Amino acid sequence: MAEKKETESAEKTTTAKKTTAKSSGAKASTAKAAADKAEKVVEKASEKAEAVAEKAEETVKKTAAKAAEEKPAAKASSAKSSKTPEKPYSTAGAMERRIGAIICWVLAIVCEIFAICLYTGKLEITFMKTTIALVILIVVDLILVIIGSLLWKKANHIDPASKKNKLKFFLWNNMGVIACIVAFLPFIIVILTDKENKDPQMKKIAGIAAAIALVIGVLFSIEWSPISQEEKTAQVQYSEHVYYTQWGKKYHLYEDCSHINNSDSKTEASVEEAINHGCNGVCKTCAGKYAAANPGQSYFDIQDAVEGGTN
Repeated sequence: MAEKKETESAEKTTTAKKTTAKSSGAKASTAKAAADKAEKVVEKASEKAEAVAEKAEETVKKTAAKAAEEKPAAKASSAKSSKTPEKPYSTAGAMERRIGAIICWVLAIVCEIFAICLYTGKLEITFMKTTIALVILIVVDLILVIIGSLLWKKANHIDPASKKNKLKFFLWNNMGVIACIVAFLPFIIVILTDKENKDPQMKKIAGIAAAIALVIGVLFSIEWSPISQEEKTAQVQYSEHVYYTQWGKKYHLYEDCSHINNSDSKTEASVEEAINHGCNGVCKTCAGKYAAANPGQSYFDIQDAVEGGTN
């Protein structure tokens, strides 16, 4: 009986052990399955993260490439919008003439400085009289001023200033006068304020010569027939040839105009060439004849460009 109980007890123990082992195996299997599943989830998440990263990188590259393409276009557009509108006439030669004028005026002022130094005794010469040297310097000064003014006025007709900027328009058309005053007035002031009066004759001759040179220089430097950028832009629209004379300030639409009919210096040219030569508008007589021959037209309102000037 006791053996039987021991046998049953051993069987129960064995069964319990088997059940426990079976339960442990099931738990281990479940844990392994869960671990495998978690690993797969992590792998999928990692793959998705890599795909998102690649997509983001591609998007960044595309955006950068697009921005690089748009930047030059934007610059070109900005440059185009900020660029001054192209003029309907050529301005070639204007800058060179202005530079030449400035050089002449600077040399004229140098001559004036030499004249002041000679007059005040800071500079002495032995090969000629001081009075003669002063007169020569004044004459050279005047020649340089006139050349500079003529070059500047020529440049103003090739590339005129706009009337929209009144200060620049005034300065541009009176630059020769300003240069002339600077080239002579200081010397005249030195003579007039001379209290020592070392040589009365030299003072008188130099003073009169400088004053005469100043007047002549101003007369040559005044822009008697200024033209604005707006006026030239309007007038060069006329495509037919016109006529001008050597010293005339108006160009003519008709070769048989009474003002140039007997002129030997009559030249046929475009409106632009006539303005570049020195003309500042159309002859009143020709403009009236044009309006009469073309009812309803007035040579694109050319009468406004004449502005009451002489023929």
